[in-house]
Amino acid sequence: MTNKETYQALANHLDSFPQGFPATKSGKELALLAYLFTEEEARFALYLKLDFKSLPDIALRAGVSTAACQDFIKKLVNKGLVNVRYGPGGTEASLQPFIVGFYESQVFRMDETLAQLVEDYFHEAMPDLLSVQPQFHRIIPVNARINSDVEILPEEDVTYLLSSKKAWAVLDCVCRKQQALLGKACDHPLRVCLAMSDTPGVFNHIAEMEALDLQTALRVLDMAAKSGLVHTVSNRINDITYVCSCCTCGCGLLRGIAEAHIANVVARSAYYAVVDERLCTACGNCALMCQFDAITIKRTAIIDTVSCTGCGVCTRICPEGAIKLARRPEKEIKPIPESADDWLNERRKARHLK
Repeated sequence: MTNKETYQALANHLDSFPQGFPATKSGKELALLAYLFTEEEARFALYLKLDFKSLPDIALRAGVSTAACQDFIKKLVNKGLVNVRYGPGGTEASLQPFIVGFYESQVFRMDETLAQLVEDYFHEAMPDLLSVQPQFHRIIPVNARINSDVEILPEEDVTYLLSSKKAWAVLDCVCRKQQALLGKACDHPLRVCLAMSDTPGVFNHIAEMEALDLQTALRVLDMAAKSGLVHTVSNRINDITYVCSCCTCGCGLLRGIAEAHIANVVARSAYYAVVDERLCTACGNCALMCQFDAITIKRTAIIDTVSCTGCGVCTRICPEGAIKLARRPEKEIKPIPESADDWLNERRKARHLK
């Protein structure tokens, strides 16, 4: 294969994953892949799958020695393009999808060139990438004022999700880092992305991540909420491994709302904001902080329940306590995929993949 054919084949391979890697008319995806993968690495990556395979199996399919396979895997792991784990037969590897996957893993390698390549690709591919359901992320409110008669389910409680884990870490937000390199930095804090794991101490020796205890992780989450950031997690119930704190000025997903005007970029929470008109002073703080332009101010704050995602940011910054979250009617609440496999299967069906 020629150089271009190799990267085109890899782009097609990535687009065969349920997450998707849509083509653009200008071929921006090929330039992005060429910056991340050498031609030899791209050719090897064609033999990697989304699900984990053993190194001997990968080496056999790729027609290389086990030693050469190990060398390729090591290089691609260091670049944040491949995941590895230890299975019953030894080391196993899988190719990361674009989102959520190798884009987020570039937080430690992001430079101006890569930032621009990602931006160019996002601008063309965003509608195709983000309009498919189920969505990549779902919104989850944190420490919001919620009506007392509402039962909060465990999967809707980010504090519960964090508390149920045994290891935590914080790192920079790749989206805001990318935007800053393009000269578009916003005022929101950068180091607020939380990783979590069921394995104690798993983050202790990862140089790029700052290991935390639970209380410090909760303080990071609270600081992010106070700055107006929206909390999102993987759009599934089980196996949650991170909490993102997002804004429409930086987040690659939420920008789909602000820039591409895609209404359902993220799955909204099971809640919506309601205003107690007796307490509201029309100060406008809530409208100023709302990432989704769901609040207008007249005599009181008025909530557009269609645009409201139930993030709870407005309930936290209202000085009068005039806004609380109420649960949406059950018919408006979409079921959350149970597991990562369930999410992948739903996404595969939505994209008409085998």
